[in-house]
Amino acid sequence: MTYQFNPEEKLTLAKIQEIIDKKMTLALSDEAKRRIEKCRNYLNHKMETQKVPIYGVTTGFGSLCNISISKEQLSQLQKNLVMSHACGVGDEVPAEVVRLMLLLKAQNFCFGYSGAQLQTVQRLIDCYNDDVLPVVYQQGSLGASGDLCPLANLMLPAILGMGDVYWKGRRCDVKEVYEAKGWQPIELQSKEGLALLNGTQFMSSYAVWSLLKAMRLSKQSDMVLSLSLDAFDGRIEPFYESLHMVRPHKGQLETAAAVREMLDGSEIIKRHKEHVQDPYSFRCAPQVHGAAKDTIRYVASVVETEINSTTDNPIVLPDEDMVISGGHFHGEPLAMVLDFLAIAVAELGAISERRTYQLIDAKRGLPSFLVAKPGLNSGFMIPQYAAAAIVSQSKQLCTPCSVDSITSSQNQEDLVSMGGNAATKCYKVCENTERVLAIELFNAAQALDFRHQEGLKSSPKVEAMVADYRKVVNFVDIDEIMYKHIHSSVRFLQTMAL
Repeated sequence: MTYQFNPEEKLTLAKIQEIIDKKMTLALSDEAKRRIEKCRNYLNHKMETQKVPIYGVTTGFGSLCNISISKEQLSQLQKNLVMSHACGVGDEVPAEVVRLMLLLKAQNFCFGYSGAQLQTVQRLIDCYNDDVLPVVYQQGSLGASGDLCPLANLMLPAILGMGDVYWKGRRCDVKEVYEAKGWQPIELQSKEGLALLNGTQFMSSYAVWSLLKAMRLSKQSDMVLSLSLDAFDGRIEPFYESLHMVRPHKGQLETAAAVREMLDGSEIIKRHKEHVQDPYSFRCAPQVHGAAKDTIRYVASVVETEINSTTDNPIVLPDEDMVISGGHFHGEPLAMVLDFLAIAVAELGAISERRTYQLIDAKRGLPSFLVAKPGLNSGFMIPQYAAAAIVSQSKQLCTPCSVDSITSSQNQEDLVSMGGNAATKCYKVCENTERVLAIELFNAAQALDFRHQEGLKSSPKVEAMVADYRKVVNFVDIDEIMYKHIHSSVRFLQTMAL
């Protein structure tokens, strides 16, 4: 199957998920090709007829914007830009995010406001389709002049034929790929290097990945909550629709409804309760999970606007006969929502860890640390430690990046978003919360098995989920090596159908 970039159709998060799941190839629609070529032809004509310098087209970059470049040096200027800006350091960007960077950069060009050559855009698509993934590094972007460092590292192999890539399951010099495929380095035309590097595709690719993960974690949090609530012998009243209609936040209503549906038919939830109230981590879950849902929804609206926009500089407007140097590369819209998303996802982890603690605390007929012979066996004591450590790290990662700025480029770029840092730490928080939720699932399934020993059953949906889980993680009767079970629990969440 093939997805065609069409500037007249919105690229949604759902469509990106479909592209990933179905391993679709990419292609340019006829309309996208027409717009790309129209813009490039206009820019060529503009350079021939306009004598006034055009930023990034006939001038240097950043604080060097007042230095004019001769016509003979324009291609070298763009090549130099890519080479000199490829300064990424730190850990490598995960392959799934690099693929998104290629996809979203091609999407950015298909609107026809960047001046890129058609062959340049096609090369990005070829890299995606042939799984030629440039080695990109996580550190280096200020999230303001575009994601300069990571995008330069992306384009160095893809466009100029320099640097390393991952191809056919291994890391290699990109020259090996060029020889195998008969590719040649693309000779960049005016403005192209700047168009390749100026943009928010590093931030937005991390944002897309994190949002898709967050949406999945939100659903799974409700499912695991339902299991924990029943295993804890909790009350269903805090999830009644009539209660939430008097404070009808959308996410709150959705969470309560999801738990009611998940627990429909449970023997445990229906039985008489001696306790009047549950702890906040159960009773207030609709409010906490719901707030996270509403945050995810808002962040998604911002990110979908971003990935359906042109975010480089200058912007070429053929129909208006204008080339305008502006600030569409600035990452502030993404930096703020990535900080917000990290907070929301971290809270899903924080409340999950609290439920894990309640389950091991020898309450409501459950044994200490969820093991039949505590003392001789430590049982589930230390998985909670691991969850607590992860949650603590996520809290530290939630210090907002978007409030920071460090001046760069001789004070020309005097306020930056630090959205690149917001992007990478949000990714980490999503991974952390998945692990914390996996630990809660590990504990809750164990606790439910003790209810089974009492002759009680949960709902058909909960029992079916636990039955699937028990195919990969067994009941722990006496002390075992636990990290293997936790890792299996993480994989279960990553692969389970929703």
